[in-house]
Amino acid sequence: MRRFGWLRRFGRFLFAQVFSSLTRRIVSLNIAGLLALVVGILYLSQFRAGLIDARVQSLLVQSEIIAGAIAASATVDTDAITIDPDKLVELQTGETYGPDDPATQLEFPINPERVTPILRRLISPTNTRARIYDREGSLVLDSRNLYGRGDVLRFDLPAPTAERRKFFEKLWISIRKWFGRGDLPAYVELGPGNGKGYPEVELALGGQKASIVRMTDRGDAIVSVAVPIQRFRAVRGALLLSTQGGDIDQIVEAERLAILKIFLIAAGVMVLLSVLLAGTIAGPVRRLAEGAERVRRRIRGRVEIPDFTNRRDEIGHLSGALRDMTKSLYSRIEAIESFAADVSHELKNPLTSLRSAVETLPLAKSDDSRKRLLAVIEHDVRRLDRLITDISDASRLDAELQRQEAEAVDLVRLLNMVVNVANEVKRDDEIQIKLALEGDPKKLVVPGHDSRLGQVVDNIIGNARSFAPDRSTVRVSARRLGAEAEIVVDDDGPGIRPDALEKIFERFYTDRPDQAYGQNSGLGLSISKQIIEAHGGRIWAENRTIPTPGGESRIVGARFTVVLPAA
Repeated sequence: MRRFGWLRRFGRFLFAQVFSSLTRRIVSLNIAGLLALVVGILYLSQFRAGLIDARVQSLLVQSEIIAGAIAASATVDTDAITIDPDKLVELQTGETYGPDDPATQLEFPINPERVTPILRRLISPTNTRARIYDREGSLVLDSRNLYGRGDVLRFDLPAPTAERRKFFEKLWISIRKWFGRGDLPAYVELGPGNGKGYPEVELALGGQKASIVRMTDRGDAIVSVAVPIQRFRAVRGALLLSTQGGDIDQIVEAERLAILKIFLIAAGVMVLLSVLLAGTIAGPVRRLAEGAERVRRRIRGRVEIPDFTNRRDEIGHLSGALRDMTKSLYSRIEAIESFAADVSHELKNPLTSLRSAVETLPLAKSDDSRKRLLAVIEHDVRRLDRLITDISDASRLDAELQRQEAEAVDLVRLLNMVVNVANEVKRDDEIQIKLALEGDPKKLVVPGHDSRLGQVVDNIIGNARSFAPDRSTVRVSARRLGAEAEIVVDDDGPGIRPDALEKIFERFYTDRPDQAYGQNSGLGLSISKQIIEAHGGRIWAENRTIPTPGGESRIVGARFTVVLPAA
């Protein structure tokens, strides 16, 4: 049984491929193309036309030989003397009149008794039909009616099931006519009637050679050649040679049968190659589709798309794109779940505080207690408003970045505008924002969304300003580094705890010991990181340090660095 295991596996593979829609289409299209080629070859084949031309030439040569032999032997018996009394009376002195006179020989008709043996000997090996007509177009001899002593006559009788096969026979005849008819005239058997009904016979009686191709009602081609029978340039009659019905078509059908055999072999090879080709396409595509369906249903926690990235073709590209899309989708789902959990947690705190204050307010007995409770309510409402605004901004950020087309953003103009706006807002801290540009300002151009990049710079400046001491300076600089543009924001504040250098970019994270709880939503830097990563850049934070006499480093402020791909 193990020896036939590979056969069963191949059978299952073939069954799966045959019933695949893509496989059926590939096989059908390939076979349709091959079939159209074969039908065109059969319909437009020059073999049949060449065979007919060769047959015409052959019959012309044959008919000239037979006509010459007939003309040479078609005189009356030379031993018999035929005297015309009227001509004998009209003879002048010195003139003679006898059977050897060419003028008398021209009047002699074709002698069937002498022609018959010659015609039988010349026609029998050629499988052609010969008919001899006299000068009036009357049929003298027909090779079909020449029977010798001892000849066996054969007649085809209709089969007992002829009626049952009548429909298929008509269909086959129609197909043959469609393939071979073209503009050929129909063949009509005149029998013993006037031979001048055949155009070629009429031309031959006029002294010209002629040929014509006709088609029978069964779709068989018949080639007819007529030549004059002449002696001393006088036409005594016409010889009509024609092929037997189906003679040429049998050769043509044999040639077409050979073409069909080649077609069947080529079709078998093409089907096999198409199935193998479809197996390299339909199989991986089906597995990718099944993987995508499992991702949609999420039968398991995380579904992997089949990996075909090792293939250097479209299937490999499709597999890689689906895997990247699925990975991004799972990351987005996890981010949404985490964001929802964080939002729920952050909203519960002010809501809990607000509910407690509202429930306690009716129980307050003094005006001071009521004022403190109202202050708590007002603080929580502002906090809720700030949270909802920031959450709304963060939630629609991705969709907004996807909808908008990236444009060239001039960082010099953008930074000047943000810094000027920040300096114009008067605050009690009297902190100044200074901008320094390095290198060629024209090279500080990046692709992106100017409003969102301005929001990032404004968030970083606002964050640095909130930690910087009063009457200090927040420094903003920009420069071009190879294929990237760098923006740096420095402050002179207390710096960032080492364990919080990464956490500060997380949602709802805030580390402000000097401020009351709830003054910040903790989404500013998180939104900034999301915007920068959407632009293909990077953002990070670090502490600025200087060495001390004791050999240690002292933190003198924080630094935020943004790197974006330059245009």
